[in-house]
Amino acid sequence: MIRHALIFWSAVLLAVIGLVDGFVRYGFSSLTRLIIPLVLCAVLYLLYKYPPRRMNNNSRSKTKVKASPKTMAKVAGLRKSHTSGGKRKSYPFQVIEGSKGKNDDQLPKYH
Repeated sequence: MIRHALIFWSAVLLAVIGLVDGFVRYGFSSLTRLIIPLVLCAVLYLLYKYPPRRMNNNSRSKTKVKASPKTMAKVAGLRKSHTSGGKRKSYPFQVIEGSKGKNDDQLPKYH
């Protein structure tokens, strides 16, 4: 974190030195070279703050689509199965016992 702060403040310091040097050499005419970067930064900020409508995610959520009865039946079935918390889930896995046989002496005392 300190490394990033050092890089950031070094870049700010170099930018300030460049601006002061431009004012000393060329006076206020050096401001004309800053117009394009300032306008570009302003446009990027406005696009970030107020994105165009086609990129806005809220416009998609406003359109409502009616679900089919078949889909609603599936959703209702899923809701019923989730509400019953007492049942265990059935997994497609099965424990297969080995053919070696178990010896209680070889089992560790603590797990």
